[in-house]
Amino acid sequence: MKTTKVITALAAVTLLAACSSGTTAGSGDGDDQTLTIASVDQGSIEKVVDAFKAANPGVTVNLTTSGADQYQQQIRTQLASGTAPDVMTVWPGNGNPGATYVIAKPGYLLDLSDQPWAAQLPDAFKKVAQYEGKTYNALFGLNGIGAVYNDEALKKSGLTAPGTWTDLIAFCKAAAGKGTPAFALGIQDNWVTQIALYALVATTVYSGDKDFDTKMAAGQATFANSPWTTAMAKYQEMNTAGCFQKDPLGTSYEASQTLAATGKTLGIVQGNWIIGLLKQKNPSGTFTMKALPATDDPASFIMPAAAGAGYGVNAKAKNKDLALKFITFVMSPAGMKIFNEAQGSLPTLPGAGTTVDPGLTELTTFVEGDKTVPFMDQLWPNAKVQQTMLSGLQEVFSDQATPAEVLTDMDTDYKAGS
Repeated sequence: MKTTKVITALAAVTLLAACSSGTTAGSGDGDDQTLTIASVDQGSIEKVVDAFKAANPGVTVNLTTSGADQYQQQIRTQLASGTAPDVMTVWPGNGNPGATYVIAKPGYLLDLSDQPWAAQLPDAFKKVAQYEGKTYNALFGLNGIGAVYNDEALKKSGLTAPGTWTDLIAFCKAAAGKGTPAFALGIQDNWVTQIALYALVATTVYSGDKDFDTKMAAGQATFANSPWTTAMAKYQEMNTAGCFQKDPLGTSYEASQTLAATGKTLGIVQGNWIIGLLKQKNPSGTFTMKALPATDDPASFIMPAAAGAGYGVNAKAKNKDLALKFITFVMSPAGMKIFNEAQGSLPTLPGAGTTVDPGLTELTTFVEGDKTVPFMDQLWPNAKVQQTMLSGLQEVFSDQATPAEVLTDMDTDYKAGS
């Protein structure tokens, strides 16, 4: 999937700067003024809900938020049992148990194709918001992955953000020597294991082969016999060089945020959504995202950037009318602006008036320069590939598996198809 058409839709805006408990499902009569929402957007969805309630007096919103791992384990069970909320987080594409293709296929999501915003989505986003030509996911934000630095901590260390792979390894060793590791890594939450790997894969795999995904789909390439092996090796080298704090496997995503926000590390390799969370923990702090170097040629750097998680409507929502009203608000200029600015994401539609966080200048430049690739899992043929990767990476960090074994297992799951 190319990002060219995404750039066109974003250009006007970017120039301005970028498990829940459920409710019993039913076919409600539209008079109920209580809406249930389950979300993983902790720290940003709350502001959107507050604005929605202010615009709709008398409406009650029962919101539950949770981490991605817990949410993905629960949402399919709730949908199958009829206890899912009216509105829920849905990821683009096919990469995990809560993704569009995975939960639209059994009929769990309401078709949103007739909503005015659906036709306005850039083609690249439509591809991962739709299943069999129908739109099921309200994608409001574009997210990227890179190295996010705590500006104050970096200045205090006397070090500068690395611009090449060689510099990165030297940076990590120097930071560790000063007692302040370069990056926080919280892979106790297994979804976090993929983030740094994706940042490395973007350059090592796609700078030399933009058509790698197409070749994978055609059976002409594999994970195990491609530069994915290089990215895996670099991920391990970063760990060996002291790029991360001690015991990443014993560190949660929440704890990793605290380390980076408070200067216990110089930064964190994460998505741009982390900036808003870091600012909650350190309101006076400033944070800057840069591409994570994976080679010694900066001209080859590519950043992962793609549609972030959006929102779908339960096909058996208790209050479909109110659910659709909320989705309409999320995709409106006002709602999108609140969400993007709270989350630190770029808008998917022009005209949102979003003020992009200055820390995302480099990400914006990469998007506008067509130097991005989608998050790797979004167009994989099933959710099992990602789950195998995540658990496998935890085993690599605990010396229970080798990268080669993980990539081979991923190939097996990929070839199994949808």
